[in-house]
Amino acid sequence: MSEGATSAGQPGPTLAPTSTRRAVLNTIKGSAGNLVEWYDVYVYTVFATYFEAQFFDKADTNSTLYIYAIFAVTFLMRPVGSWFFGRFADRRGRKSALMVSITVMSTCSFVVAVMPTREVIGWWAAVILVLARLVQGFATGGEYGTSATYMSEAATPHRRGFLSSFQYVTLVGGQVLAQFTLLILLSILDVETVTAWGWRVGFFIGGAAALVVLWMRRSMDESLSESHLEAIRAGKDRAAGSMKALFTTHWRALLLVFLITAGGTVAFYTYTVNAPAIVKSTFGSDRALTATWINLLGVIFLMLLQPLGGLLSDRVGRKVLLVFFGVGGVIYTYVLLTYLPQTTSPLVAFALTAVGYVILTGYTSVNAIVKAELFPAEIRALGVGLGYALANSVFGGTAPLLFQAAKSGHHVGWFICYVTVVIAVSLLVYIFGLKNKGITVLDREQGSAWAVPTGR
Repeated sequence: MSEGATSAGQPGPTLAPTSTRRAVLNTIKGSAGNLVEWYDVYVYTVFATYFEAQFFDKADTNSTLYIYAIFAVTFLMRPVGSWFFGRFADRRGRKSALMVSITVMSTCSFVVAVMPTREVIGWWAAVILVLARLVQGFATGGEYGTSATYMSEAATPHRRGFLSSFQYVTLVGGQVLAQFTLLILLSILDVETVTAWGWRVGFFIGGAAALVVLWMRRSMDESLSESHLEAIRAGKDRAAGSMKALFTTHWRALLLVFLITAGGTVAFYTYTVNAPAIVKSTFGSDRALTATWINLLGVIFLMLLQPLGGLLSDRVGRKVLLVFFGVGGVIYTYVLLTYLPQTTSPLVAFALTAVGYVILTGYTSVNAIVKAELFPAEIRALGVGLGYALANSVFGGTAPLLFQAAKSGHHVGWFICYVTVVIAVSLLVYIFGLKNKGITVLDREQGSAWAVPTGR
């Protein structure tokens, strides 16, 4: 990678990629950790119904609610993680922050994989599970903002949408791997064995994969220029990674990131966590393998859509896709959550979820680059990570818990209204708060995304 440059010809804060090949290699290394981190997030929800009885009394009708409450609580740590790793990445570099976050995630996965259950240590099992998940939430909060920032900066300007879309390719890919792991285990083990100890395999795989990514990330390029990092070390840039600067100088961009994320994240967890849970529930334990196949094929479809959405955004602009998502989400959420529980046909169930994933792609494929383009380099990782994490904690992580509570109380209609309203608010922000193909901060650092490619 080569030194970025400002409009005045002076060295800039970020390093523009010297070639498309270099940009692709860094995208792979940057996104591989994202794949593993999100596998570790989703292996919990995918295996939840199997390890639930290992931590809570199955006779307790609220045990399922407790499991999803733990999932929701971990999101409280994401803003803390985004603050810590965002500041770390803005002051010491993206590469170092990404290596630390994957190390923390790996450790927690191994802890869950080997920890004793309720039969051995009683309620301490649930306590250890909560603590491990809280620390994983901390690491995940740091991974999102830093990887979104890194992949946006490490991309060639005219392919930022396409290359940065691989953040959600790997994010969804984490769920694909989690579903695929469950499918393999169910193919070679019976349900009782998976419930007894097979679920541990899923967490062990996550820990081992994280170690592989840690090795890969040692050779990734740093996207911040050495002159910029040197200025920070010398105390010449006190705004780098500063919460004070974020909330006083860049509060509008931070608010925009929060509002852009709100509708997208509540839809994402509703469509990719609640909908697969509905499929599992509808098809029952006697058709568990069929339900797993439906869910697996659905998230593979969603994963494959991401580069297409990113590539399209490089041609028509990011705003167009976000508006498509907003309009589609407002209309389709009712259809998905109303008719999916009534569907016993595998083909119809897949079709209902697939339509939702097409709509969701309007947000997921461009959300990283849209947010990264709002902040300057010295505050980008912190701004992107914290704005996303706050919205994710409030609206995303709580969606599975709220849905489960609404379902238990026979008030699913209320949950549908809630999701629809949140998406509608974000839609208004997409329409009135964003410009299409406007010159962004990242454009001024590295060159316009809409300029004719130079062929480098």
